[in-house]
Amino acid sequence: MAKAPVLTPRAEDFPRWYQDLIAKAELADNGPVRGTMVIRPYGYGLWERMQAEMDARIKATGTQNAYFPLLIPQSYLTREADHVEGFAPELAVVTHGGGNELEEPAVVRPTSEMIVNDYFSKWVQSYRDLPLLINQWANVVRWELRPRLFLRTTEFLWQEGHTAHATYEEARDFASHIHREVYEDFMVNVLAMDVVPGRKTVRERFAGAVNTLTLEGMMGDGKALQMATSHELGQNFAQAFNTRYLSKEGTQELVWQTSWGSTTRMIGALVMMHGDDNGLRVPPRLAQTQVVVLAIKGDETVLAKVRDIGDQLRAAGLRVHVDDRTDTPFGRRAVDWELKGVPVRVEVGPRDLENGTAMLARRIPGGKEAVSLDALAGLLPSVLEEDQALLLRQARERRESRTSDVSTIEEAVEVAGAGGWARVPWAVLGEEGEARLAEHAVTVRCLVAEDGSVPEADEAPGNVAIVARAY
Repeated sequence: MAKAPVLTPRAEDFPRWYQDLIAKAELADNGPVRGTMVIRPYGYGLWERMQAEMDARIKATGTQNAYFPLLIPQSYLTREADHVEGFAPELAVVTHGGGNELEEPAVVRPTSEMIVNDYFSKWVQSYRDLPLLINQWANVVRWELRPRLFLRTTEFLWQEGHTAHATYEEARDFASHIHREVYEDFMVNVLAMDVVPGRKTVRERFAGAVNTLTLEGMMGDGKALQMATSHELGQNFAQAFNTRYLSKEGTQELVWQTSWGSTTRMIGALVMMHGDDNGLRVPPRLAQTQVVVLAIKGDETVLAKVRDIGDQLRAAGLRVHVDDRTDTPFGRRAVDWELKGVPVRVEVGPRDLENGTAMLARRIPGGKEAVSLDALAGLLPSVLEEDQALLLRQARERRESRTSDVSTIEEAVEVAGAGGWARVPWAVLGEEGEARLAEHAVTVRCLVAEDGSVPEADEAPGNVAIVARAY
């Protein structure tokens, strides 16, 4: 009788595979309130690495971290009509505190444009105060009717940037810089994720923005996932909060603004873009553990050697974990590390020591080979870089092979329904066609120019719509 697989095969039931992997790789559990989640240490370790990489890129733009309150007066949200309309169905509202009814209900932060702008209007007085560049790492609450761990949860973690500038051009260029040099650079070069940078349509744009830039990724089942967004807010919020500055010419001017964010959804994307039937495959540049050194048996000589190997590899600049839990069967430990997607396992037993070798198991391409112990420290950095590049190449090849150029709405629906992406001229589709796609649970993920760049305008000649079903 065949042994049951550890995970539901992806081809059999992709959503079940996803849930299995999150549970068995110990990434997260459902929280006690529907739609919330408990992020377990291994999952949170991934988020910490994402935070560190993102935070460094954000600070390199001159942006500083700050923190704003979780509770926002409900009246704040009424000041920008499109914004409140966009978020109203998702709001959680506190009406009582300390046993008493509040004089004014407080909204649990769904995003912070409103409260940030209240303070920007106090902090910005002169052109010398600009640009004002603020980011915060926080949690937000958006009441989710169809929750799924990491992808759609009532509470999630994120970073949200908020900036104020003297001119439209400065704000536009800063939103684009975040889109490319922070988000796209991080996703491509650290997460090894193939993403399509583009412009959201009016229908899909952030509530209150004049333009939204997005990065869209194809998951293993062909569906799209919005990975991060950067918004030009124009002067909408500045008008609502009267955020003005005294110009060099001595006139009072409204500021121009941006906001931008990325969330723990990236962990879900990591699972669905890179995972396989054996579990996670974590990109080496992201992995909190790049190499795990396993003692096959509890022989004292073996235990001493695996600890020594761990020290040597750390000295070579690698992030290493030594697994010397020989009271747990080796096979079970190997499967656990496979599930967690650690890029490389170095397995050492008595026979290996006799031969002066270790067994090198590579999670990303698969396979094992015997490697000289003396060669490990010199070999592994290049192995990890090879595997980083392989993940990105596989993701890109998947998207390219499953993307079709079409010329009609019907063809776009057919391609999306079959688990692919369609490219259709925006001139053929338009807002009316976009509404027809929505009737089939298909959306325009973004607009791109003919050459694949980000268009300057919604109706720029030659714009192409990327169409897909999405999470």
